[in-house]
Amino acid sequence: MEAPETPALLAPILARIADALERIAPPAPPPFDAAAADAFVWQADPPALLPVAKVNAVPLALLQGIGPQIEILRANTERFANGLPANNALLWGARGMGKSSLVKAVHEAINATSPHVLKLVEIHREDIRSLPVLLNRLRGRAEKFLMFCDDLSFDAGDSDYKSLKAVLDGGVEGRPANVLLYATSNRRHLMPRDMIENERSTAINPGEAVEEKVSLSDRFGLWLGFHHCDQDTFFAMVEGYAASMQLPITTDALRAAAREWQVTRGSRSGRVAWQFIQDLAGRLGVKVA
Repeated sequence: MEAPETPALLAPILARIADALERIAPPAPPPFDAAAADAFVWQADPPALLPVAKVNAVPLALLQGIGPQIEILRANTERFANGLPANNALLWGARGMGKSSLVKAVHEAINATSPHVLKLVEIHREDIRSLPVLLNRLRGRAEKFLMFCDDLSFDAGDSDYKSLKAVLDGGVEGRPANVLLYATSNRRHLMPRDMIENERSTAINPGEAVEEKVSLSDRFGLWLGFHHCDQDTFFAMVEGYAASMQLPITTDALRAAAREWQVTRGSRSGRVAWQFIQDLAGRLGVKVA
């Protein structure tokens, strides 16, 4: 029978095992430097806040047809930036009508008045389940963070909404005082209508069947609706863009071209207006900054 190995003989083996584990272990994430930028994108795996050198934002003055929404969201964001109470906001409604553009434009406008006072942090829809990890990184810091999730919605069998629901106001810790959440969605209740109707029709108590998921949208203090624009608003959009770029074209010619463009697209929206202006500027030989 062989004698058992002594601790002295095991020490080199354990050391080699420890070295091997260190080599294959992922590197520790770099410390978060909030001063590196005014905007960041949250990366869930491995966890990191990636700085954004330049935010893709348009000036508030170019956003047409959503005047009341602009005033409400800007006032709410200014209160938060000034250390006053403010509400999480859900921007819902028609596609291409400036929901995400408004969030980024408000952030840019406030920082233009008070440089670096507000940090924008974008979290992708598929990373919502990592929201508690992100909030732990932001909690207790001196900076104020405007957290932004674009195109937020949930489908049948999707349980990620629970992470968001707890953060909004249902968890023990809740939302940190230095974090505000803005989300955009094409769905007012963040879930498709057919899913709501299906759960109501098959549940023992239809009134309670979707209460848990629908109540998620109720936890946003602000609801801002965005609706399809009319012809005059569409013209105001393209004229505002054209003036800002100093495009060499008359108003009548601009409107005629814009009308033809909207007919080929079959819709009117801020996004369609911007796409038209991009095409027009290219045909006129004008570079877009």
